Amino acid sequence: MTTDPKFETLLELLEKRPAIDLPAGRKSNGYGTSENGNWWTKSSLNTEHPLAWRHVQELGHVLNHISVDERLPTVFKPMSSPSYMNGVVEFLSWVIEGTGPGFTPDECAAYLAGRLPVPVDDESKWDLE
Repeated sequence: MTTDPKFETLLELLEKRPAIDLPAGRKSNGYGTSENGNWWTKSSLNTEHPLAWRHVQELGHVLNHISVDERLPTVFKPMSSPSYMNGVVEFLSWVIEGTGPGFTPDECAAYLAGRLPVPVDDESKWDLE
């Protein structure tokens, strides 16, 4: 599967998180662009992983409300079909939406890279204890 080049940096960063669930590799993530130019990515977390909710907390902080003066044109949120149709956790996805004109997936990746643990794939850097 060839990735749209404008998503490569962001997907690469997101896929390195220790609790990311990639049963089919890169194909496990979704991404796209709307007619208005906004974009989105979708991925799943292994909710059994001890760092899963830390990932949710960090991404929510940076992408939804890093500060009153430094709001990004992004939204991080859960998405799911009704639990009675598919189960509670199995079909829960996490979506990042770029909601501002001109704010690219590369810019989003740069913000995340500067604010998430470094290196992002080192579990010990995510652990608070």
